[in-house]
Order: sequence, then structure tokens, then C-alpha cells
Amino acid sequence: MHNTAILPLFYLPPVGYFSLLQQVAPDFLIEKNEHLVKQTYRNRASIYSPNGKLDLTVPLVKGAKTHTKMKDVKISNDYNWQRLHWLSLETCYRSSAYFEYYEDELSRFYTQTFNFLFDYNFELLQWLTKKLKLTINLETTATYEDNVAAELDFRAMMNPKRKEDIVNNKPYYQVFEDRHEFLPNLSVVDLLFNQGPQAKLYL
Repeated sequence: MHNTAILPLFYLPPVGYFSLLQQVAPDFLIEKNEHLVKQTYRNRASIYSPNGKLDLTVPLVKGAKTHTKMKDVKISNDYNWQRLHWLSLETCYRSSAYFEYYEDELSRFYTQTFNFLFDYNFELLQWLTKKLKLTINLETTATYEDNVAAELDFRAMMNPKRKEDIVNNKPYYQVFEDRHEFLPNLSVVDLLFNQGPQAKLYL
């Protein structure tokens, strides 16, 4: 029986993902060899727009079927999706307290070309853990583990279509909450842009 917690790798993961990271650290691995699970946070992130929740989706090369391993899934760069994502982030968070504090470093992920989804997400996760001042080591699985204790297997956690997932629900100030109230478990960049250095205390 595998006795290390295994987590999926998401694009700009939700706030609850980082709360869980701290709970299982230091004994966890990031899953690199699972087959792609579509319509999940693996290539989707949710942010707070003036009109409510907005999903940003990283386009994948056609043919990235469910039998493709995550480490082999390619990003489709046929159109400039990075520019669209960056414009969305700017539109949603330009007026937040800390967007300008992080934008220069984060913008690299929206100008540099990445070919593989796993590499892109992993570099983003490294950057986010650093900005959140989380002292954890990010290591990946060497093979796919079938025999994982149920309480340690988080690969099916946090699906955009489910609401019963692990979530940190404590309200914090959000730019557009006067229009739509507090929206929980958005991408951690929502927390970072609104709370800055205080984000770690929230987690």
C-alpha cells in the first residue's frame, strides 16, 4: 500500500488546494503519470470577473484523449490564448490591492511559450508556492500508483462541477464582492491579488 499522499496538478489551482498542500506536507507527491481527466482544474481556473465567476481554460492539442498521460498532454498554441488569459486577469484584478506587486513575474507565464501542460502547471505551482511563502518541496510520481490508501488519494479532488470538495470558506475581501458576494475556492491568484503577503495567514 502506497502511504504517501498523491495530489493532482492544476492550472492556477483553487485556494482549497493550497490549504490541502499544507495539511499533507511534507509527505506528498504530485501526480505526473495519471491519464488526462477532462473538464477539471487540470487545465481550467476560476477567477472573479465583474460579471461573477469566469473560467479560464488552457486549450489542448486535439487528440489529447483520456488515455494520454498528463506529462505528455500538449498545449494548443494555435491561437494566442495566453494573451486572452492575461487580459482577463488584468481586467479582473487591476484594481486589486496587490496585482501590481505580482504582475511582472506572473506575466512571464503569459508571454513565454510552453508546449506541455504539466510543465506549464508545475512551473506555475512552484512560483505560487514561493509567493505564498510555503516552505514545501514539490516532487512528482515516478510511475502511476494504483494501490493508494483512499484517505491519501486526492487525484479526484476538486472538480469544477462539484460543490462538496475540500474548501477554505472563510470570506476575505474580493474586488467585486459588492456585486456578487463572496465566491469561495476561486484560483489562488484571487487570494494573492486581494490579500498579498497576508494570503499565507488565510491558508
